[in-house]
Amino acid sequence: MIAILKYNGGNVSSVQNALNRLGAESIITDDFELIKKADKVIFPGVGEASSTMKILKEKGLDQLIPSLKQPVLGICLGMQLMCKNNEEGNTVGMGIFDCNVKKFPSLDLVPHMGWNTVLDLKSPLFSEISEEDDLYFVHSFYCELSENTTSVCDYILPFSASLQKDNFFATQFHPEKSGKVGNKMLENFLKI
Repeated sequence: MIAILKYNGGNVSSVQNALNRLGAESIITDDFELIKKADKVIFPGVGEASSTMKILKEKGLDQLIPSLKQPVLGICLGMQLMCKNNEEGNTVGMGIFDCNVKKFPSLDLVPHMGWNTVLDLKSPLFSEISEEDDLYFVHSFYCELSENTTSVCDYILPFSASLQKDNFFATQFHPEKSGKVGNKMLENFLKI
C-alpha cells in the first residue's frame, strides 16, 4: 500500500491517478498509523510554502515525515519543504535535505513551466531513463545544488531537479504529469 499524504496540498489526485494507471494500490491519508505502516509514502505538493508548512505543523506531519523509515518520495513543493529553508514566505523546512530553496531571478520567464531535460542522473529513480527524456516542471522557486543532488536541470541557472538522502527521494518535476517517462520513474520508485 502506498500512502499519499493528505494535507490540503494540490495535485494529490493526479498522483493517485498515476498510481492507479500502474496498478498500484494507494490511499490518501493523514492518519499516522496508516502512514507508518505503508510500504511507500508520497508527499506531493502544489501551493505556497509557508501556508503549507503551517498545515503540516498543525497535523504533526512535519515531525512524522522525517521519522519515516520506508521509501518516501517528495514531489515539487513536497521536495522543497523537505529542504532546510525556503525563501517563499521565509519558511523553515524539515531539513531532510541539506540545501535551501530560492526564488528564480527574473532574468527569464518565471515560473519555469513546461518540458525540460535533466542531466547527471544518479538515482535508482532514473533506471531506464536517459538525459534525452523530457520531464514536466512548474515552479518559481528552486532547490540549490548540494551533496544530495541526483539530477540537474538548467533554467536560468543550474538547480537540483531531484534529491536523495537515505530513504528520502524527491523531484522538482512532476512524474505524474510527465507521460511515459514519469510513469517509468514512479514504477522505479515502487520497486525500491
